[in-house]
Amino acid sequence: MAKKKTMPLNEAIQEVLATADDNPLRGLLELICQQALEVEISDHLGAEPYERTGERTGYRNGYKTRTLTTAVGDLNLLVPQDREGTFSTQMFERYQRSDKALVLALMEMYVKGVSTRKVAAITEKLCGKSFSSQLVSKLAKDLDSSVESWRTRPLEGDRPYLLVDARYEKVRINGRVISQGILVVIAINPEGKREIVAVEVADTENATTWSELFKSLKKRGLRGVKMVTSDDHEGIKAAVSRHFQGASWQRCQCHFIYNVLPLAPKGQKKRLHSDLRTVFDSPDLDTAKDHLAEALDRWALIRGDVAAKLDRDIEDCMACFHFPEPHRKRIRTTNCPERFNQEIRRRTRVVRIFPNRASALRLIGAVCMEQSDEWETGRRYLDVGLLADWEFEQRQEPALVVAGR
Repeated sequence: MAKKKTMPLNEAIQEVLATADDNPLRGLLELICQQALEVEISDHLGAEPYERTGERTGYRNGYKTRTLTTAVGDLNLLVPQDREGTFSTQMFERYQRSDKALVLALMEMYVKGVSTRKVAAITEKLCGKSFSSQLVSKLAKDLDSSVESWRTRPLEGDRPYLLVDARYEKVRINGRVISQGILVVIAINPEGKREIVAVEVADTENATTWSELFKSLKKRGLRGVKMVTSDDHEGIKAAVSRHFQGASWQRCQCHFIYNVLPLAPKGQKKRLHSDLRTVFDSPDLDTAKDHLAEALDRWALIRGDVAAKLDRDIEDCMACFHFPEPHRKRIRTTNCPERFNQEIRRRTRVVRIFPNRASALRLIGAVCMEQSDEWETGRRYLDVGLLADWEFEQRQEPALVVAGR
């Protein structure tokens, strides 16, 4: 059982480490969460314990025990209470939303008789056997409402950069197991923080599905898009040109490198990788073009088809040079959405095959909500204000050239 820590935080941490079992990380997280609960109740009541203040709005009234399930184990916490019963912590709702969705997916598979032996064992351990399809429907309805409200929320302010990617999950539809595309769009919001603005489950990943997704984003208020970064998917490219006219499309530089390297001779792959990194890491577009010209001359002698591909396709990888230099490393690849896709996979591999599309969207949507909340309360991803300054400087350059004549 967790203990309410009244000593200074650094002393409490030392005590936890000294008395920790074989999972000290769980003990530390339990301590931090308990501290967070104490801060929440103090903010709610307007006073610290035993503090005399005119801003006090109520009084503490003991604690109740709650268990918070996390990736490092179950945390046994003491949730503060107040005399009027008005205090309600947001900690459990926020950090267990995706866990609820995961358990629901397992329960659905169990009651429909489509779960594997392993999934059935996990479900029985988590939930027992005393639940019905009616209970599953009720729980799903409550969570679906929360996820849908988040997925359709209005979008205010300019979002200059979009990072888009997709992955596939297996879903049971009409008795058949079918691969479904999970489309995810991450935006940089007006505060310079990452935000997941869209997640959708689609039969396939093509120009039509991406167009529908982009169209729905614009209906919700998405505006000010200046660049979209993705892999070399024809459907995404077609949808971007249709719905974000005037915006640049940036081909992921990492994907491009992976696509080109197999064309080089075995002993020359490191040379090609170095040449591409030199181009992509250039301080400005002119320098990048100079490095590219040198690489083209060299590879025309080593391997003509490599030079031809660079000459034909690398231009799509250099759109980021038309934006502020501090932004480029953040917007030139799809590393961000791909790292997030790994987190989705960590949750969905427990289910393996979703019982239906709603179940897939519920769990993945809940994971997206939690990640977006974490980004929103975290540090700034990039300084959006630099973009306005950069665009102003670019507009002034032609005038300076004319004046110089």
